[in-house]
Amino acid sequence: MTAPSDLGEVLAGVGPRLRQLRLERDATLADVAEQTGISVSTLSRLESGQRRPTLELLLPLAAAHGVALDELVDAPETGDPRVRARPVVRHGRTFVPLTRRPGGLQSYKIVMPVEADAEPSLRTHDGYEWMYVLSGQVRLVLGSRDLTIGPGEVVEFDTRTPHWVSNPGPHPTEVLAIFGPQGERMHVRT
Repeated sequence: MTAPSDLGEVLAGVGPRLRQLRLERDATLADVAEQTGISVSTLSRLESGQRRPTLELLLPLAAAHGVALDELVDAPETGDPRVRARPVVRHGRTFVPLTRRPGGLQSYKIVMPVEADAEPSLRTHDGYEWMYVLSGQVRLVLGSRDLTIGPGEVVEFDTRTPHWVSNPGPHPTEVLAIFGPQGERMHVRT
């Protein structure tokens, strides 16, 4: 926890970080105001240090800049870099979040039960997906293609293409998946 005497220093550093993050994104104050609902004048005063940041202002700004609140306020290191995410079960699948930052690319380990008799129900949504099969197999129906992906194989696709993912069995499947907003794709360097 930050000592009260350090609080002034922490808050004084928020404005320059906000400006740096905005400039790195080539965004104007008006762009950030549109994303967050915070007025241009308030944003300007925050960046210049003329206004003290509040949690009500910092939360939407952290989301708009795609950084964690801790990073935005330059919180001290906790000393433990492990991500301790709580698994979430949706439609019988277990999603274990592997990233903590809001917005931007999100990664998950997904455990899929066997769905051998499931009928494809193709869906679309904005975004981009990258999936690596750790164990088991995945049936991916992507547009008119029907693929079976095994351990060690990777797929990536624009989620505006009608798609459906299932586990044809005979065992539960584990995959690593990365989801990103439209236009944000994985960059693989060899």
